[in-house]
Amino acid sequence: MKIAFKMQLKPGCKEEYRKRHDTIWPELSVLLKDNGVSDYTIFLDEETNTLFGVQQQAGGRSSQDLGALPVVQRWWAYMADLMETNEDNSPVTKPLVQVFHMD
Repeated sequence: MKIAFKMQLKPGCKEEYRKRHDTIWPELSVLLKDNGVSDYTIFLDEETNTLFGVQQQAGGRSSQDLGALPVVQRWWAYMADLMETNEDNSPVTKPLVQVFHMD
């Protein structure tokens, strides 16, 4: 199943956000893949600083469902200065509804 969601990047943080994702921690990548998350892409609307995440899921778990795991909590803390977050440092996310798909 493919899911999409949006998050909010703080103004002026685009390059740092990209830099941190270009060097994503290997243990985080392995954790996501081991939990069925693949083909994960994040797009940025530069006019609004809105991030759009799209990911393929197997097994019914998204990256957002792994928040109890220590590596995810560390990643969230690492990224918290760049994004709008909840009290636990998880990014504020809003699911997006699919209205069209073409294979």
